[in-house]
Amino acid sequence: MTPLAQILAARIAATGPITLAEYMAECLLHPLHGYYTTRDPLGAAGDFTTAPEISQMFGELLGLTLAQSWLDQGSPAPFTLAELGPGRGTLMADVLRATRGVPGFHAGAQVRLLEASPTLRAAQQARLQGVSVDWLAAITDLPDQPLFLLANEFFDALPIHQFHHDGAQWRERLVGLRGGALAFGLSDPIRGVPDSPAFSDPQPGHVVEVCPAAQPYLHVLGQRIRQHGGAALIVDYGGWGTSGDTFQALRRHAYADPLAEPGLADLTAHVDFAALAAGAGLACGFAEQGAFLTRLGIDARAARLAASLTGAALESHHAAHRRLTHRDEMGSVFKVLGLYRPGSPPPPGFA
Repeated sequence: MTPLAQILAARIAATGPITLAEYMAECLLHPLHGYYTTRDPLGAAGDFTTAPEISQMFGELLGLTLAQSWLDQGSPAPFTLAELGPGRGTLMADVLRATRGVPGFHAGAQVRLLEASPTLRAAQQARLQGVSVDWLAAITDLPDQPLFLLANEFFDALPIHQFHHDGAQWRERLVGLRGGALAFGLSDPIRGVPDSPAFSDPQPGHVVEVCPAAQPYLHVLGQRIRQHGGAALIVDYGGWGTSGDTFQALRRHAYADPLAEPGLADLTAHVDFAALAAGAGLACGFAEQGAFLTRLGIDARAARLAASLTGAALESHHAAHRRLTHRDEMGSVFKVLGLYRPGSPPPPGFA
């Protein structure tokens, strides 16, 4: 057993099974043994790779999209340029490099990052040397001013509750003990389920996931953008309304048993973008990542970068372009949600 598994087993033995949301929260953010609080999970030596780490083109195009939205809204200043869960700081570094030529953008931008991991915060400080950055402890620390925000692979790691229909009633998925080891189980029938259309027509074996942990983030960014202007780009894997069991663990770039080594594997679930849009209460656009990046001109940018490359570097560049955009790779699995104030022009890239 990992140290965290021992802690969880003792807790469950003393007080009973815990919800999947409680299990995820402990595994990812336990102050001593949590996955994100103890390591840098990115890259070949980690457990997964995100789009900003695959190619600079991703961050460049998202940065220019936000900059164009800022121009379309009258270039308000000062404004918050924010990112939720910034990883190593690669995405924000690419955004800032790509937008250097936008008149007034850097002068008006106040960069703010929301990061729970001390390890990753240190990596962001190293990557963003020379940039004035405020690190936030909570989403409510965002100031009351125009907000232009990025969130790449942030919402998939927020804890979810999972409900199973047994043909007659709903039961919540729990983590308990079986033979002294962590094991999945189901609660007694529950009287009330969350207020969501996903629960309206249950079938035997139907599984519904909800993420109440996302709502405080959506409430704040919706309030800031509604009152002061701005836009948000949320990129993640999932769909417009999701159903079924999407809870998964990743370790060393492969799927793993989510109960096997608590604290040593990344735990995620697919994002319901319809729920995010409803929670923010803003105008929205929605697109597959591949189509979105193509509309923004990634093919022309890729050709321009390729012109100065040869050999293995060129092959790697072409592979990165394909990985970001092709339907058989990240292009269709990942989606982009654009949120903006009603009445404002939508961010570029949304048809």
